[in-house]
Amino acid sequence: MEDTDLNSYDLDRLRAELEQEKEMKEMLEVSVSELRGTTVKLEKRLHSVEGEGNEWKTRFETQVELNRQLDQQISLVQEKLEDLRGNPDDRLSSIRSYDKMTVDALKRLLEQLTSEKASLQNQLMDYGLRIIQEAKAYHKANDERRAYVAEISKVSAALDASRKQHMAKPQDTRDSRLKKGLPKQTHKRTESQPVREPARTATTLSRLPKLNR
Repeated sequence: MEDTDLNSYDLDRLRAELEQEKEMKEMLEVSVSELRGTTVKLEKRLHSVEGEGNEWKTRFETQVELNRQLDQQISLVQEKLEDLRGNPDDRLSSIRSYDKMTVDALKRLLEQLTSEKASLQNQLMDYGLRIIQEAKAYHKANDERRAYVAEISKVSAALDASRKQHMAKPQDTRDSRLKKGLPKQTHKRTESQPVREPARTATTLSRLPKLNR
């Protein structure tokens, strides 16, 4: 009698564990499926954009989107676990479909579900590592971009200053040459200048006919 009760208890516990593993597997499959869809969608966007700036922007958006979905999946799993812990009757009622299965069949199914769960967990870990790597690459590229922008700004400022200085030099040189090469003009007549009016009068008198005496 005790052996029968023990076997029944072991079978119920095995079925409960099997159902819990199945539910966890289903949740992980949904999570991985959504992450795959998001990854494919974002990878298409990544290949469609042009320019390095858009590429790193898309990677950053990918990271944010994956983080958001992971947070949602974690919340769903936590809520499901709380429900399973708080309602053991519901958990046992959900495994009645396995009553007709033998212990060996249940063990094989449990091993299969455990293997699938491990595979899904590995995929989730891979996605997590990809998120970390993309975040590091984004921050590194963003720092390099900022350094390039700062250097370009410095060079542009230096070129503008040099251009303005070069444009101002010809005007200064032209003004300097005008000041040095041209004599000062004056409208006043100096005393050393000859008076041409008397000379013109003398010439006129020499042309007059002589008077007869």
